[in-house]
Amino acid sequence: MSEQDKKIPPPPKKEIFKIDTIVSDLRSLRVASLENRQRLERPPKLPSRTILATIIDRLAAVLFPNRLGYLKLTDEDIDQYVKQTLEETLQDLLTQILRELDYTAEHETCSSITTEKANTIVHAFASKLPNIRNLLDKDICAAYEGDPAAQNADEVLVCYPGVAAIMYYRLAHELHSLGTPLIARMISEIAHSTTGIEIHPGAKIGPSFFIDHGTGVVIGETTVIGRNVRLYQAVTLGAKRFPVDENGALVKNILRHPIVEDDVVIYANATILGRITIGKGSTIGGNVWLTYSVPHDSNISQAQMQNKSFDDDMET
Repeated sequence: MSEQDKKIPPPPKKEIFKIDTIVSDLRSLRVASLENRQRLERPPKLPSRTILATIIDRLAAVLFPNRLGYLKLTDEDIDQYVKQTLEETLQDLLTQILRELDYTAEHETCSSITTEKANTIVHAFASKLPNIRNLLDKDICAAYEGDPAAQNADEVLVCYPGVAAIMYYRLAHELHSLGTPLIARMISEIAHSTTGIEIHPGAKIGPSFFIDHGTGVVIGETTVIGRNVRLYQAVTLGAKRFPVDENGALVKNILRHPIVEDDVVIYANATILGRITIGKGSTIGGNVWLTYSVPHDSNISQAQMQNKSFDDDMET
């Protein structure tokens, strides 16, 4: 091939994907979907997962500026850094909350009612940050004291996925309680994708909570966890069954997850299902499948559960 031939561009390729047809089909489906949801004229924008991830990172820096904030901070700079970061972050959060309220509301975008409610939520959330920091300090202390491999509390804060998941949860839980369940759930899913730990923001979790290793842990929406509770990897606190109404639709907003009282330890791969109670001071062994309540100071092992299952079979 001559040098002149090399300079001649190849002929344009024939369109093989029929892009215009695909775009048209997608538009038809989109319009039909909006008609079904009665949002044809003004489909509202959802909160942004990307922006929420940035908001959580900034809030973490506000809570722990010396460890998770700007690296070159001096003692004199910290308060100014926290103030500036918090102001910018809360403004971004306000925008995302307005999006959620608009999405769930029937009135016009950014009406005075929606704006006032969003501002109220942001102010209430900001006022909770000192309490969240206090709870996280207890969680970090529980992790450090509960893991012989931990060298110091700073290592726990910056390295442990369980601590990261709990931080996300405590922030999301406050937003859930204040009336922004969609944003709270999005934050919990960001944590899930980052840490492999899924904690529904509606769960209620007491102080000094520690998830060791963590991957595969699932904590359901109506779970209640007391003080000084420790979980290991792949523990599930879930629902036993999903009742349906007369039309066959799942019944929502029922208490369907476990209550775990104070000072309980649950080892790896344990599955605890239903609205049952794990009594204070109990230990649940690895690989246990538990669907009934146990009294305080119980010690439940896989062997016990297998023997119980065998005894039940003999009785029947």
